[in-house]
Parts: sequence; C-alpha cells; structure tokens
Amino acid sequence: MDKSPDAFRTISEVAEDLNLPQHVLRFWETRFTQIKPMKRGGGRRYYRPLDVELLKGIRHLLYDQGYTIKGVQRLLRENSSQFVIALGNGDMAAVEAITRQKQAAAAKDAADDDLADATLPAGIARPQPGRKLFGLLKGEEDGPVGANDKRLSKDNRTLLQEALFDLLECKRLLDQVR
Repeated sequence: MDKSPDAFRTISEVAEDLNLPQHVLRFWETRFTQIKPMKRGGGRRYYRPLDVELLKGIRHLLYDQGYTIKGVQRLLRENSSQFVIALGNGDMAAVEAITRQKQAAAAKDAADDDLADATLPAGIARPQPGRKLFGLLKGEEDGPVGANDKRLSKDNRTLLQEALFDLLECKRLLDQVR
C-alpha cells in the first residue's frame, strides 16, 4: 500500500526514493540547516513532503549538476529552499519567477540606499561595498562569528560595516575640532 503524497516518510523510505544511503541523509542534516526532519522517540526521523522535495533538489545539484556542498549552501543562503526545490524538479518557470522576485527586491534596496545617501549631511560618505579598512573587513567566509558559532548574515555584516564607517567619520570630525 502506497502512502499519500502528504504523508511523512521515514529515513529508509526517503533513502530508497533518492537512491542514497541513510548515512548520507544524516550527514546532509549537519551541512544544510534547512533540512529539519521531525524526530520522535528513540531518534526516529520523519521527513515532511517539503523536506523530501528539498533533499531531491540538493541531490540533483550535488550529483547531477556537479555542485559542491559549499556551492549548494550558498545557493540556499542567497536564494531560498523553494529555489533549490524548483531546480531539483526542473521547474524553470518557478526558478525564473524566484529570480525575478530577487532582482526586484535588490532594485528596491538599491533605490532605498540611493534615497538614504541623498539625505546624508554634507561631508559624510557611505562606505564603499567590499572596501577593506585596516584588514578589519574580510570576505564573506571570514566574517564575524555570532552566537552559537554561526556567521552573521550579509545584511548584519553590512550594517556593522556601515556603523564602523560612521564612527570613524565621527572620530575624524572630532579630531578636526580639537
């Protein structure tokens, strides 16, 4: 008897469906925070239908498209789980729609930044993206570590970077007054 498409799946059912060993699925849980099966007594895992779809997308990217684990992590971080699911299902219309939404959001953010820059007092400049200052600002992988050894998001790093430049600009102005 087959299960309903909405039914939860055990790790053995998912492993068989994806043609992967169970230990690979357990390993992926440690590498992809988006994979969160429900765990019952004794540690038995139950995968939701969306978890299974995400696993199919990750499998497709790793095994069929040749991505590395870091590459798939970056795709998940920069886009979304829905993007990876759509890639795994070969749903190019959904991939294009998600990409258009992301581009529209980026354009809106850029317009908001331009508006914010226009309202700055004279003589205070916004920091340049990717600018290094005394070696304090590093690449994305070298960014500051937050609670629980997790990296700060790109937005939080940008906010901290802007605050640092604002403080340095204030210091420069105070030094001029002295």
